[in-house]
Amino acid sequence: MILFVKLLLAHLLGDFIWQPNSWVADKEIKKHKSIYLYFHILLHGILAAVLAGEIQFIPYALIIAVTHGIIDVIKLNFQKKETKRTWFVLDQIAHLVILIGVVFLYENQTINLLWFGSQFWIFITGLLFITKPTSIFIKTIISIWSPENNESHTDNSLASAGNYIGILERLFVFGFILTGHFEAIGFLLAAKSIFRFGDLNEAKERKLTEYVLIGTLISFGIAIITGLVVQALLLQLL
Repeated sequence: MILFVKLLLAHLLGDFIWQPNSWVADKEIKKHKSIYLYFHILLHGILAAVLAGEIQFIPYALIIAVTHGIIDVIKLNFQKKETKRTWFVLDQIAHLVILIGVVFLYENQTINLLWFGSQFWIFITGLLFITKPTSIFIKTIISIWSPENNESHTDNSLASAGNYIGILERLFVFGFILTGHFEAIGFLLAAKSIFRFGDLNEAKERKLTEYVLIGTLISFGIAIITGLVVQALLLQLL
């Protein structure tokens, strides 16, 4: 269980946190000829080996790196603009399946060396998941409903403000659940609704209002579910 959590953390770091948008753009243009694709593959291998924390895991980290590269090359060559969302989901599922398979292969050996307790790995993985990875998931899911002419409503907005607000609200929800303050989640949702009311009222567009509402509910929903899952796992280890 803890090995899978570590490998999942390595995947989140390599695929979302430490993969700049410039790498993604270059890979989509040059595909298997992009040097950043191989940097990306190497990064995943190193992260898997380092976070596993055992020298004998290095061959398995190599398997993760190579299969990750193969999956990415397939996605880059077959995805189109209109199928990008579908390939994103399939790509992530394939990576998770590989991680699960590697864990099953490696479980025949004893895992004794842990840098931190199991609680740490569960907490940090849940915390990391609700930041940039969740932002990308939400953006991908609701992109199909994105208002066509919403640029005029963002002229006076800070760059990427909505993205950072979403991350902060999920971190708050995550913290409230782990500390047992469920009532604070309702307060946070109400506070956000009040602040957003003026913008949505000025926009006078039902589509924009519905778009923001869907994004907010998905964001809160993922944060709540993640918090409850992490809380349940931590309680099992006590």
